[in-house]
Amino acid sequence: MEEVTEGVNNLQIADSDGHKKNRIQVSNTKKPLFFYVNLAKRYMQQHNEVELSALGMAIATVVTIAEILKNNGLAVERKITTSTVDITDESRGRPIQKAKIEILLGKTENFDELMAAAAAERELADGEEQN
Repeated sequence: MEEVTEGVNNLQIADSDGHKKNRIQVSNTKKPLFFYVNLAKRYMQQHNEVELSALGMAIATVVTIAEILKNNGLAVERKITTSTVDITDESRGRPIQKAKIEILLGKTENFDELMAAAAAERELADGEEQN
């Protein structure tokens, strides 16, 4: 869990080339699922909303992340966009189309309370481990 927190803390949130500061581009191979769940929570704390984006096979991962956040009472859906994008297949050198999804999630009214309660639980558990 520490390496996930460290990874979240070391990420650059602001891009200088016009990318949205609150967008997470999800891959289903690079990071574990809960890395993205925790990152989405952090983005919602900072920006009040987060946009999850994925291509192809990673779409299922994005939907799972959104459902985890919604089922835990942390997020509400604001907007879902689907499209196809042309990508050049590097092995064959020809364009292929990939499905794309973007899910915009906003904080629930009790997001801050739930996050504070979870932080208090972690502190309590950490205190018990040290005894």
